[in-house]
Amino acid sequence: MKTHPPDYILLCTVVILIILGILILASVSTSYAQVKFGSTFYFLNHQIIYGLLPGLILGILAYKIPLPVLKKICLFLFLTNLIFLAIVFLPKIGSRLYGASRWVDLGPFSFQPSEFLKVTFILYLSAWLVGIQEKNAKRTTKAFIAFFIIIGVVGLILILQPDISTLAIIVAVGLLIYFLSDTPIWHTFLVSLIGLAILIPLINFTPYRISRILVFLNPEADPMGQGYQIKQALITAGSGGIFGLGLGMSRQKFGFLPESISDAIFVIFAEETGFLGSTILIILFLIFIWRGFVIAKRSADSFSKFAALGVSIWIALQAFINIGGMISVLPVVGIPLPFVSYGGSALIAELIGTGILLNISKNTT
Repeated sequence: MKTHPPDYILLCTVVILIILGILILASVSTSYAQVKFGSTFYFLNHQIIYGLLPGLILGILAYKIPLPVLKKICLFLFLTNLIFLAIVFLPKIGSRLYGASRWVDLGPFSFQPSEFLKVTFILYLSAWLVGIQEKNAKRTTKAFIAFFIIIGVVGLILILQPDISTLAIIVAVGLLIYFLSDTPIWHTFLVSLIGLAILIPLINFTPYRISRILVFLNPEADPMGQGYQIKQALITAGSGGIFGLGLGMSRQKFGFLPESISDAIFVIFAEETGFLGSTILIILFLIFIWRGFVIAKRSADSFSKFAALGVSIWIALQAFINIGGMISVLPVVGIPLPFVSYGGSALIAELIGTGILLNISKNTT
């Protein structure tokens, strides 16, 4: 098959999202960066140097590499990623922050392996499902057990970190790809039930997780404690009105809203650009998943189809969980907003995923 130009609608959508992310990060991070580091543009510079630039390089590489080669090396990438996930527990190399061991510290820079796991897991699962189909064994109990073992290994490592929000994204994406690969529906239901049976005790045995759910159900129960972020997020979003206060004019960014440069950046965007700007941002994510599904539908082979579905669902699901948590439609789970929130590892992984999608789009039928 001859290649053709990539999906320019998807490319333009991602470019706009990145530009909006840079603009809002420049606005929201200045005061905090000045207080914490004595440099107004510390977070912006860090995001560009350690997130955007390497993300563009690796995204272009993901776009250029032939899909059959990507399929062959996906197991190596996945296993390497699992090794780095284990390294976070090693002293002096692994870095612990806010009670979680999620970062690998290599001196000049650090990164979060669980963010890259979203990409490598999708690629490996896609290749594995193709192998199952080729062996005509997708309906066997062995295939189901193997899928459950893959999810279980990943889940165990993420639970130990702990990083339940990433685990939830990976399990949800994995189940959707597994279901869409024409496997028996009872497989998906059974894995979902087992997952819930494991997730509920994890929530119940960890006070801060159950408190997030209780606060979501009744934010006024603890307005100055666990409910403070939700309360301030709603105030921030509502302050923007229809057209917003203008870029750089947010008031809530001056220490009122926790995690304003990462998890809560959407409501700062809503305050500065209003309902109109927020709607445009949400539409951009809807366009992303629409183009991703179109690419998957037109894919020339099953590996490309599953990978395109996986990347599209991952980005869109993460976006709407973040937005839903900030406007009190869903519980807050600490998931960054793709392409917009501060975080180098997340941005790099998202740009790699975009590169893979664009790569698939130039090889569609």
